[in-house]
Order: sequence, then C-alpha cells, then structure tokens
Amino acid sequence: MSEALLVSAAVEGIVDDAVVRRLLDNAGAEPDVVYIVGGKANLRQRTRAYNLAAQHRPWLLLVDLNHEADCAPALRALWLPRPSPFMVFRVAVREVESWLLADRQSMAEFLGVPITKVPQAPDQVDDPKRVVVDLARRSTKRHIREDMVPRQGSGRSEGPAYATRMIEFTQRCWRPSVAAGRSESLHRCQEALGRIVASHPTQSPRPIE
Repeated sequence: MSEALLVSAAVEGIVDDAVVRRLLDNAGAEPDVVYIVGGKANLRQRTRAYNLAAQHRPWLLLVDLNHEADCAPALRALWLPRPSPFMVFRVAVREVESWLLADRQSMAEFLGVPITKVPQAPDQVDDPKRVVVDLARRSTKRHIREDMVPRQGSGRSEGPAYATRMIEFTQRCWRPSVAAGRSESLHRCQEALGRIVASHPTQSPRPIE
C-alpha cells in the first residue's frame, strides 16, 4: 500500500487549521506541517514564500474571501496570479464558516437548532460567522449558548469558546463531501485537492485552476 501524500498548508487561524486537516484526510492526503499565521495580512505577506516552496512539493493555502474582493477568482488573481505547479490556493466564500454551515444537518444537530434555521446557500451569506453565533443564541443546549455567544458588554463578536466548539464540530461532525453539495467554493477546493493527490507522484505537476 502506498503512503498518503504529505501536503504542507498555511491558514489564518485555528478553526481553519481544523478544516484543512479534515479536508486533507477526506482527499486521502495527510498534513505535513500546517502554519497558523494569525490573520489574513500575515498570510498574504508569506504567500510568495509558500508559492516558491510549492514548486517542489504540494501546498494548500486557505484564505477567507470576506469582502476583500468581489469573488474568489478576483482574490486569487490579486494574491497569486502565477501559482506554482504544486500550489492549491483556495478561497472560502465568504468565510470558512460557510463551509461548515453547508453540512446543514450536522450543524443543526451540533448547535441544537432546527435545520430550517441553517442557510441553504451558505456561500451567499454576507457574514457566516455571525450566522453561526446567532444560531448558537437559539440553541437548546446551554453549553453551546455559554461557549459560543458573546457575553453582554464583552464587546466581542463571539463567545469565549467559539473556536473550541467549531474545532470540535469540524473534527467530530462535519462531512466535507456532503457540505460540498451546497458550497461551490468548497466543491472547487475538494476538486483541486483531488487532482493534486491523483497526479502525485507518477504524473508531472500542473497548475491547479
């Protein structure tokens, strides 16, 4: 049996790290090292160096679209117009929470809310993280409300253990293949990972569209 392909990665934060690891596992690959750089500005600053490394070995860069560009292709063109052969540069529309929300049934069960409250088209949601927090506010589970909803007067956009709960959901409940059916940006990410895994190591590397 051949060994799984090792893929290096770089992401903005710890929830993105959990998502990348889950996606690699789903694609039949394994993380080599995942750099958590602490925000979009830091990730962009390091993109050129990561792209140079991707001339020789597989890399995955994941960034949130937010409102930096009109669409994912525009942001990719802005950040990395000439990706290296082994570079998979993908954009979550508009945040990685969109991809998590796309597994509606699992998200509803985890948060303890009716599935009808979970958006059917998460890539079209303007602020997916706020949607997750608002869903948690409706939760029938006390620990979800306490962990994920910001305390009154805190000035924060999420609760004290928001990231912890999202990582737990990603690791234990999230089904990327199901979610890809409702998120085009996630579907494209899975396709790109699948191509690079399939082409290694017997075929010559080629750019990921």
